[in-house]
Amino acid sequence: MIHSILLIGQSNMAGRGRCDEVAPINNMDGRIKVLRNGRWLNAYRPINPDREMAGVCLAESFATEYASAHGNVDIGLIPCADGGTSLAQWQRGGLLFDNAVNMTKLALRTSNLVAILWHQGEADLSEGRHHDYCERLLSMMSALREEIGAPDVPIIVGGLGDFLKNLKECPSLKGYPLLNAQLKSFAGRAPRAAYASAEGLPSNPDNLHFSASALLELGGRYYRAFETVEDKRRTFEDKSDMDAAIRSKMELL
Repeated sequence: MIHSILLIGQSNMAGRGRCDEVAPINNMDGRIKVLRNGRWLNAYRPINPDREMAGVCLAESFATEYASAHGNVDIGLIPCADGGTSLAQWQRGGLLFDNAVNMTKLALRTSNLVAILWHQGEADLSEGRHHDYCERLLSMMSALREEIGAPDVPIIVGGLGDFLKNLKECPSLKGYPLLNAQLKSFAGRAPRAAYASAEGLPSNPDNLHFSASALLELGGRYYRAFETVEDKRRTFEDKSDMDAAIRSKMELL
């Protein structure tokens, strides 16, 4: 059985970490796979080759932590992130949205989708479109869940890096706390969603992309956020089972 994970967003989801700065990828003895041309192949870098500079990405550590916690399954990554893209380009009817839907539906022939990972927002800050970001993200994710037939799949979103305030070439990115607030609002309003903080994580020299080590740490934070969603589900199911048992006993009285 393969548990698949959809990767969407812009360059910090695709990953711009330098491969020579961290250990080689750990594909857990072939258990971590990537969808390439409709086939599951053993994972190798770059996981999400959207651009020539693609490298280490956060999905690597998310997948290894998932594999460690779920010893009886393989993990399949579905890379659909595209650098420099805005949320408007990810809305229903757009090419990026349709590609993510089509890739996921293809993956679902041989896997069960267990998570959607999203990292995006720098482009919207540059365009001054952060004020209604939460509403637009809610609309897009609702449409995505509907299109792929996965209304309950967990969605994990990640915060933008503190280092954006140091990018002199794009002063609008200093407003990253406002975009992070929108992402947190999404995680609080969307069903089965969670937010992973990027607080304190370092960047590449460009002050725009997370470093390789930061991406591996961020992937771990994504996984821990994912666990909170699953813990809530298990708590709800346990409570439902308990309530059902109590009702059954009451009916026998």
